[in-house]
Amino acid sequence: MAKKLVGTMKLQIPAGKANPSPPVGPALGQRGINIMEFCKAFNAKTQEMEEGAPCPTVIQYYQDKSFTMEIKTPPASYYLKKAAGLKPQGKRNRPRGSEAPGRETVASVSVKQVREIAEAKMKDLSANDVEQAMKIILGSAKSMGIEVK
Repeated sequence: MAKKLVGTMKLQIPAGKANPSPPVGPALGQRGINIMEFCKAFNAKTQEMEEGAPCPTVIQYYQDKSFTMEIKTPPASYYLKKAAGLKPQGKRNRPRGSEAPGRETVASVSVKQVREIAEAKMKDLSANDVEQAMKIILGSAKSMGIEVK
């Protein structure tokens, strides 16, 4: 007999760094998901990824307290900041884009770097080929104040 789906939830967790502390523990615990089992499974699945890269994760949980998870690639903004070499700043000491995109440019990336990002994100983008994926990444870069040369 098929399992009865209770619900789905989305979390963004750094690769290889899932632990029972907030925000992961409380979000899973209130839905009756085994927190340690999730953390071990997530860390095992993301061990080949760059440690600390934010991973959007879709978790489906069932009536029998089991779950399935789909781990997506890190956001395009993460890859763009990394390629542009932006240094951490601000309250949370994270790299940030421009505060006035379109008027202010904070960094630049090459077309080759945009192609590499598009190829890495291809499975999560709604694009038929790499050229269309590059246009999506170019739009993200423009909205962050990153110039493409």
